[in-house]
Amino acid sequence: MTLSLFDDSIIDPTYFEKKLRSRGTTLVAGIDEAGRGPLAGPVVAAAVILPEHFDLPGLTDSKKLTEKKREQLFWPIRQQAIAVGVGFAHAEEVDRINILQATVQSMCRAVSRLKISPEHLLIDGITPLPLAIEQQTITKGDSRSLSVAAASVIAKVVRDRMMKVYARHYPAYGFEGHKGYGSAKHRQLIAEHGPCPLHRKTFAGVREHCD
Repeated sequence: MTLSLFDDSIIDPTYFEKKLRSRGTTLVAGIDEAGRGPLAGPVVAAAVILPEHFDLPGLTDSKKLTEKKREQLFWPIRQQAIAVGVGFAHAEEVDRINILQATVQSMCRAVSRLKISPEHLLIDGITPLPLAIEQQTITKGDSRSLSVAAASVIAKVVRDRMMKVYARHYPAYGFEGHKGYGSAKHRQLIAEHGPCPLHRKTFAGVREHCD
């Protein structure tokens, strides 16, 4: 079931969580992803259930934070959260089922890896999940819900760390810098070396260099 809780005028980042708790729903999972746009690497999703009185100054949409700040927030979120789940969809799956469906799958996997079953999902974006859990999609949810913001930080930090590891396996592409996004330098390196197994071969910028 999808509920309509969204209001464009809302600025309190705990509004959605408070609204749900006021009716007795306490296990609320925020869900977000990192990596829909890159030319290489996985889509990583996170699901985070925060305690009622969670407070972490500076926590907001991960895209508004520096890499250093995200790293600083990562462990406090992990330590204070009731539960954290992370799900992945790798490049070959993105190519096989398309980026939207791969994102949905990664989010579902993140929810399935929570140690406690959530009663309600707050999902960044406009696409609901095919799960039998009450849920709400929230446009710009990573800026409007504290739970979703926490999930955005977890997903982004996990993905960035993965890309740094991949950079050691595929040093020709500079993944440690651009994290797989389509920077001019990255596109140049794809043209020079051809795609590697991490590249999304159905994406423009990659597919024209596939055999």
